Amino acid sequence: MLRIGLTGGMGAGKSTVARLLVERGAVLVDSDAIAREVVEPGTPGLAALVEAFGADILSADGSLDRPALAAKAFASDEARGTLNSITHPLVGARTAEIIAAAPADGIVVQDIPLLVENGVGAMTNLVVVVEAALETRVHRLEEFRGIARADALARISAQATDEQRRAAADVLLDNSGVPEDLEPQVSALWDERLVPFEHNLRTRSLPERGAVRLVAADPAWPAQAERIIARLALTGGAAALRIDHIGSTAVPGLPAKDVIDIQITVADLEAADGLRDALENAGFPRAPYLTDDPKAGTDPAMWAKRIHCNADPGRPAHVHIRVDGWPGQRFALAFRDWLRAEPAAREEYLAVKRKAEASAAGLTGAAATEAYLEVKTPWFDEVYPRVLAWAEQAG
Repeated sequence: MLRIGLTGGMGAGKSTVARLLVERGAVLVDSDAIAREVVEPGTPGLAALVEAFGADILSADGSLDRPALAAKAFASDEARGTLNSITHPLVGARTAEIIAAAPADGIVVQDIPLLVENGVGAMTNLVVVVEAALETRVHRLEEFRGIARADALARISAQATDEQRRAAADVLLDNSGVPEDLEPQVSALWDERLVPFEHNLRTRSLPERGAVRLVAADPAWPAQAERIIARLALTGGAAALRIDHIGSTAVPGLPAKDVIDIQITVADLEAADGLRDALENAGFPRAPYLTDDPKAGTDPAMWAKRIHCNADPGRPAHVHIRVDGWPGQRFALAFRDWLRAEPAAREEYLAVKRKAEASAAGLTGAAATEAYLEVKTPWFDEVYPRVLAWAEQAG
């Protein structure tokens, strides 16, 4: 199933987005609601809190007196650690139960207020951040929750910054306006990204390839690559010896196809094949390409690789799995660094890319890719020894 991490600062409108997604069929996992559920009267969670902090954390009706608990639990790091050791496993277990009960074709939305603060975005397939202007958020907290302005500002400042949330976001939803402005954004997200993403994930299908088109360099590419790398690191585990952002999108200022290229380095092809199921389950289905184009003077067998593609239609990405020390693995890194270091190399490569783009004009899918590569491949053959010589000289 597709797992979406939903977050946003206080007053941004995260709950509204959650409701709109549920109306469209999503299964909601509300972290705050679960945190309350696991310490309701009669639960083992509440009993454990009473044992740890005393019976005076209870209200007259036997329910948890949250201000009383907070006064004790946040008095020291040790007390806060005790609280977390009791509640976090319970919340985690209940979350797992809800997710396990969701249908196989479900889109599970995990409402996680501290997703960024706790660094758990990589554990989901996609992070959606709801944002709104600071004054808008403060006004909402004052009007709808009765929180005084000073208190609202203090709570907001204790959370992640807007910049930190944007860095973690695969999708940003702007909720600075009226509620009617938010619904079309959610509808588009659901119809154009989440539903096809879920289908690709479940069926292990590759997203459709369109026309080949170069776009201006996007300064967001490195951050997008880092989010993909974080997910791949969790998936690959010890088998992934290193994971790198490669290709044109890893070269600042270089126009490129809007496709993030990532290289996972493994010990051998057996390790690459051993990652197949884990990567496909994580949303990176295997593509049929099993080798790079061998270069003269090298062993063709050592250009074998495996490649997976991002099932997310909103963020095309290719994941190349290559063996440590093999020519293709070394060339991918050296070529990237050559382009980063040499302005003339970037200009030369861009001219080839423009010519390849023109060759693929009017084509889509595999035909466009083939036409594009027919122009680029001979040039790669020509620069291969130049790149290796540069790498040797540069150390």
